[in-house]
Amino acid sequence: MSRFDGRPSDAVLDGIIAVARAAEDADGHEPFNEQTRIELRRGENVWGVIVSTDQAASTDQAAGPENAESQPRESVVAAAIVTGGPSEPATVEMAVHPNNRGFGMGQDLADMLVTQLEGRTVNVWAHGDHDAARTLAERVGLERVRELWSMRLCDPASLPATPEVAGVSIRAFDPNKDADAWLDVNAAAFASHPEQGKLTRSDLDERLAEDWFDPAGFLLATDDESGDLLGFHWTKVHAAHTDERGTEHPAVGEVYVVGVSPDAQGRGLGKALTLAGLNHLKDEGHQTIMLYVDADNAPAVALYDSLGFERWDVDVMYTKDA
Repeated sequence: MSRFDGRPSDAVLDGIIAVARAAEDADGHEPFNEQTRIELRRGENVWGVIVSTDQAASTDQAAGPENAESQPRESVVAAAIVTGGPSEPATVEMAVHPNNRGFGMGQDLADMLVTQLEGRTVNVWAHGDHDAARTLAERVGLERVRELWSMRLCDPASLPATPEVAGVSIRAFDPNKDADAWLDVNAAAFASHPEQGKLTRSDLDERLAEDWFDPAGFLLATDDESGDLLGFHWTKVHAAHTDERGTEHPAVGEVYVVGVSPDAQGRGLGKALTLAGLNHLKDEGHQTIMLYVDADNAPAVALYDSLGFERWDVDVMYTKDA
């Protein structure tokens, strides 16, 4: 295994991306969250990257499953990404290529991380509540502390109309004039959120430059008199694609993030914005809409339940204190 401080080379980065895509196709969810991928590309806030290459895989495969020799090779077959500054908890995400699982690579990565991060608080995200992740967490002394639910709506035709809110208009985001106001409202709305509330202008610009970004799906609620930004619903579309096994995956809409300024709460804006975004995705022809919500956010879970969303998957955060 090799460790890279900060941003790895383009070749290694491409290998990590290939592993992530293969893992997503096999598991149904991305192994590295969006902020991790952005920071990895920039080489910022990345403590280190640990990768296992195909040479290491060959050694493990010699004693592994009988079909190991027929598996396709990848230059990178497993990776762990560690983010967070020296004064912050280290956040870890890991992935092993589906063709190279069952050889102990996950355990090897975890053992190396435990050794190198000794003395720091460590938060590990397991995207998908899998038996293997639970077993690995128990072996290295990690405690389950947070659940992030993935929910899906598979019948958007049943959605109610978007309710009107007196004195409020909903319009599309304008990258040339709305960025600073959005950052202020986002920070206020998510002041206690460990990830969303920390977004910077650089983080926003990275997202605006993504292929999936569509300003028509980034909805803002503004005050009719003052023009002040009161809240927002940013939607996202995961493009249709065919994976390396030839399986076709249709496009999926996403409730990317919904936020309301604390000064504007209590007016029904949250539900109105949620439905505005959902109806936008429905009108665009998307038959499946997904979202992520913290399991302990009872009001949000209740709203999504009432709109027909069902729990689809679970991401789990495990922690080991310093």
